[in-house]
Amino acid sequence: MATFDLQTVDRLLTTTKAVRRRLDFDRPVPRELIIECLRLAAYAPNASNAQEWHWIVVDDKDQRARLAEIYRRLLLPRVTQMKAAKERAGDVAGARISSSIIHLAEEMHRVPVLVVPCFDVAASIGRYHEQLPEPGQHPIATKMDSSMFASILPAVWSFQLAARSRGLGTVLTTAHQLDQPAIAEVLNLPESWYQVALVPVAYTKGDDFTPSPRAAIENTIIWNRR
Repeated sequence: MATFDLQTVDRLLTTTKAVRRRLDFDRPVPRELIIECLRLAAYAPNASNAQEWHWIVVDDKDQRARLAEIYRRLLLPRVTQMKAAKERAGDVAGARISSSIIHLAEEMHRVPVLVVPCFDVAASIGRYHEQLPEPGQHPIATKMDSSMFASILPAVWSFQLAARSRGLGTVLTTAHQLDQPAIAEVLNLPESWYQVALVPVAYTKGDDFTPSPRAAIENTIIWNRR
């Protein structure tokens, strides 16, 4: 029976986290390394093994700057307000997280690689005649359900795990979804490609990551029925 080094696997699973302040903006990330991580991510389970995903990898300086500008426009006003509310409420830990989110947004243009995983909604709809959109209906509107996310988010997480195992830090961000057309225009994407995330990728400063605090899992498990 095949076995794994559980200590190594458990460390990978418990220390792959949202990295924002410890991304090394000055160290280039080789394209070959990104391809290697995406190749591993492609083994993630997905509906009918259709693999209806596309990985937009942005390492061009000007393109990154344009995406970062949109990201800041969408995120900074909201998170700045959230941070102020947390500070008023005495939520020190929450305010600290908000500060790290703001920090990354302000420095997003410096991140060496931005990965935008997209789900091809039109291709998925085409496999099921009954799900075809009505005339004039946006194709994304017909497929905004758990089946879409279940067919790509496991691959996104696998990409993040593969990156972590190779010394890279990532964080899954979604603020750009507030204006997907703006991102689509920069990247020349079809309107039917739903932008599931925007994942900054960089080498990390140090590797002494530890598990984040978590509530006791026993308090969240319900056996059979409530």
